[in-house]
Amino acid sequence: MLERLFQYRYYYITGVQNTLIISFFALIIGASLGVLLSSMKISKHKPLQFISKAYIEFIRGTPLMVQILLVYFGASDLFKVDINAFAAGLVAVSMNSGAYIAEIIRSGIQSIDRGQTEAGRSLGLTERQTMRVIVMPQAIKNILPALGNEFVTLIKETSMASTIGVAELMYGTRKVQAATYRGTEPLVWATLLYFLMTFTMSRLIGLIERRMAHND
Repeated sequence: MLERLFQYRYYYITGVQNTLIISFFALIIGASLGVLLSSMKISKHKPLQFISKAYIEFIRGTPLMVQILLVYFGASDLFKVDINAFAAGLVAVSMNSGAYIAEIIRSGIQSIDRGQTEAGRSLGLTERQTMRVIVMPQAIKNILPALGNEFVTLIKETSMASTIGVAELMYGTRKVQAATYRGTEPLVWATLLYFLMTFTMSRLIGLIERRMAHND
């Protein structure tokens, strides 16, 4: 059976590659969106707070699979835009990740002692300068482990993109199941590959956390 599965290694290799690509770019895009949403949420402008809160609550309160399907079918049905499955999956996963990262960033910013902000203002810095020079560098250091954990979560959540035909790991696994007429063995290999990716990332995150703690 191992030899037979090895014949279909292309599906696993392609699946792992696409899983990591989607996860990586979803984290980058989600982090950018998260910065914007968190800034809106902690701003003094009520409309911006409302928009940010509504987006975050909606995304966190609905299944990722539904969001992927909405992006994929909604792009053509509502906006008359043709979008391929890979792009739709990336957009949906990024939008989902952005809501969670926004809360990570917000909590990181609010974890900084308010005295730091007051000290910056007393030095003549504007609110924006204080945020950029004093608050954000400390907040980023605090939230890096949580961002690493978000990447691990994204690796697992990309499996939802297989519902629209994105050739990530679970999609490849189903192809192998159909080709070999075996249900369990392909899933076992997929499980091991997911574990290998997430375990490796978790170890790297732990190493970064220890180095950061040592530098302190």
